[in-house]
Amino acid sequence: MFKKKAKVPRPKKSFLREWSDSLLFAVIAATLIRFLTFEAFAIPTPSMENSLMVGDYLFVSKLHYGIRTPKTPLQVPLTHQKIWGTDIPSFSEAIQLPVYRTPGFSDVKSGDVVVFNYPPRLPGEPEYPTDLKTNYIKRCIGTPGDRVEVRQERVYVNDKEMEVPSRAETFYFIKTTEVLNERFFRKYGIVNDFKSAEGPFINWQPVEVYDDEAKVNRLVGYRVNMTQEILAEFKKMDWVKGVEPTTAPPAQTEPGIYGGAAYDWNRDNFGPLAVPAKGATVPINAQTIAVYGPVIERYEGNENVEVTPEQIRIGGQAIRTYTFKQDYYFMMGDNRHNSEDSRYWGFVPADHIVGKAVFVWMSIDPVAENFWNKIRWDRLFRTID
Repeated sequence: MFKKKAKVPRPKKSFLREWSDSLLFAVIAATLIRFLTFEAFAIPTPSMENSLMVGDYLFVSKLHYGIRTPKTPLQVPLTHQKIWGTDIPSFSEAIQLPVYRTPGFSDVKSGDVVVFNYPPRLPGEPEYPTDLKTNYIKRCIGTPGDRVEVRQERVYVNDKEMEVPSRAETFYFIKTTEVLNERFFRKYGIVNDFKSAEGPFINWQPVEVYDDEAKVNRLVGYRVNMTQEILAEFKKMDWVKGVEPTTAPPAQTEPGIYGGAAYDWNRDNFGPLAVPAKGATVPINAQTIAVYGPVIERYEGNENVEVTPEQIRIGGQAIRTYTFKQDYYFMMGDNRHNSEDSRYWGFVPADHIVGKAVFVWMSIDPVAENFWNKIRWDRLFRTID
């Protein structure tokens, strides 16, 4: 008979080895969860207020629109552009892969709150690969093939007026001679924020006119950014003598507006403009170049593209028509007068879509006066609509 070979006990792992194995497993698990299912995201700017606020922490679902394969696979796990706390890049562009997307629960729909990679390069920012561009969050207004238009602040998609989000904000002129201060506006959640990545945002400011007789400036009211709910409260106050919208007039070109080279558009009167769809063909002329030229040059993967106000040349050949290679989307912030969005920088390509914002799990007020008020308790675990 054969004797059973005695089992040799495995050497016990050292504390350092056990700790290293546990850390490696946690990093791999967190990376897979972040890539395959949900990713945490913080709201950096007030462009979506009051629907989403600076200091909101939310989860973004990768499953809704399908998982996007990485273009840049050589990355330090759980980083985005730089290694934490340094200016050292957390990635290498030595390998760049084609981008694919698995089937999702749904397509991007008009009205969805979407996280995406900001398409153009931010001022002073390096040219990052698509999947490492800065993350932005806006509401999808137009999907591929839609006809988008803004008339006197009202948004129309395919000539049908889109419902205004319940927490959307816009500016009004409040006529009053009553002197108001920061504490008054703070009671209504109206604060001035000068720390936003999109620039200084002023949500309230006094409006004065010069009195020729008294030779002094005289208060006539306040320019205030607020929701419809707060506006209704202001209208009930006896010292408010009137309320006027601050809507820009039609046919008045706003500096920096998208398509402004060929159209008299502004933030409150924009379009109509067709959102590019994969397979759609457009003629090439001065009007289409103004709105589709940047798309053809930046996001379609074409080589040797030359765009002028009069023509587009690809590979040295002038083109008369162009057929789009992928779908695009038109995005806007709910804070309609405080949002850098598609009205200023154009369309979001399909390969820049990250996922759908689903719910807020934490909310911290960056300008709270004390510790207890630092957490916005009424916003915890709030679903996003």
